Amino acid sequence: MTKILRGTPVADQLKEQLSLKVNNYINQGINPKIAILRVGNRPDDLAYETRVFKNCQKVGIDVESVNMDDNTIMVDLIAVINKLNENTDIHGILIFRPLSAHLDEKIVASKINPQKDIDCMSPENLVKIFAGETTGLGPCTPLAVVALLNFYEYELSGLNVVIVNRSMVLGKPLSMMLLASNSTVTICHSKTKDLAVLTRQADVVVTGVGRPKYFGQGFFTDQSSIVDVGINFDGDQMCGDVDYDAVSDVCAAITPVPGGIGAVTSMILLQNVIKAIEIQQTHKNKKSQEE
Repeated sequence: MTKILRGTPVADQLKEQLSLKVNNYINQGINPKIAILRVGNRPDDLAYETRVFKNCQKVGIDVESVNMDDNTIMVDLIAVINKLNENTDIHGILIFRPLSAHLDEKIVASKINPQKDIDCMSPENLVKIFAGETTGLGPCTPLAVVALLNFYEYELSGLNVVIVNRSMVLGKPLSMMLLASNSTVTICHSKTKDLAVLTRQADVVVTGVGRPKYFGQGFFTDQSSIVDVGINFDGDQMCGDVDYDAVSDVCAAITPVPGGIGAVTSMILLQNVIKAIEIQQTHKNKKSQEE
């Protein structure tokens, strides 16, 4: 019988842990707080902002929303980022992406304080992932995939994982995290030959191609565990990259969409806030000792 890898139990466990840590900081006189920096009023950004507010409220994290006009120029955007970087009451900064076409996302990423970079935009944090360091703030979705696999007690060491995504948001950092746990990782993409042959040989397949119901039965076996990271729409219905109805009865395990990795990713973002505070406190203490 197929095991459904639901994200809610994972998110609930993370939420419980986060609430305790947030209360601990509040008792120390530190009120965890993030700033959401949004350029324009895209409907998906507004919906995401609402979810972040609700999730923060559940664990006791304060939120400040900074909204800038869609015609904002780089110099003004950087000025706001610098202000948030310098504000010691703000522990995490979340900048919604993609930015407007006239704004250079690479420059923006380089300006955010790496210690407050809870969405892992900063090149400094990405470099740490590829160097095998755990002292930085990691990208939320790859961390969520690892958290889900750990929750459902997958033994990562020796696990054969195929990731169908090569982006810096998912595939590349996730591959580094899994390699650090001694998994065997294959990264695939739209140009991969005989993709179905590779996915059928894997213990775990992580999909992130952005194509609704692209992966059917032919890509998996009854030994396959599938982590579907895709968020797509088939008409008005949200769905993943995997044809869930066609595949769910023939694989070993699968995450549903919705109800899978998304809920975990939301909690990982807030987990990064707590880690950001830890990093900032360590830096502050070290600086005090040097003075």
